Amino acid sequence: MTSSDQSPADTRRAPRRSVAELVPVTDLMSGQVVGRLGNISETGMLLLASMPLREDALYQLQFPLPMAGGVQQVIDIGAHLLWSEPAHVPGQAWSGLRFLTVSRAHRHALRAWIEQDTSAE
Repeated sequence: MTSSDQSPADTRRAPRRSVAELVPVTDLMSGQVVGRLGNISETGMLLLASMPLREDALYQLQFPLPMAGGVQQVIDIGAHLLWSEPAHVPGQAWSGLRFLTVSRAHRHALRAWIEQDTSAE
């Protein structure tokens, strides 16, 4: 399933959840951990990349979401790297990705996880 037909402004307004936990993000093509989640919405994520990524490139990524009860839900996504800028730590960069493909089941789990945080506030 692909992302709905939303304008870029709509995707920026999607509810986001900051990720306090250390959630590693793996590039499925190389099998390497490329960084960790900074924040996430249903339509994209902020990645703290620990290795160089190419702007305007497409990636197949995977990350575990820490769900209630200590269970982890592994999420697979196809994403487009929109931008990247150096972080304060040498060798790291903040990278903004827009989701292109997310399965229905993974989108549902992601939505529930984000809503769980926003309802707790």
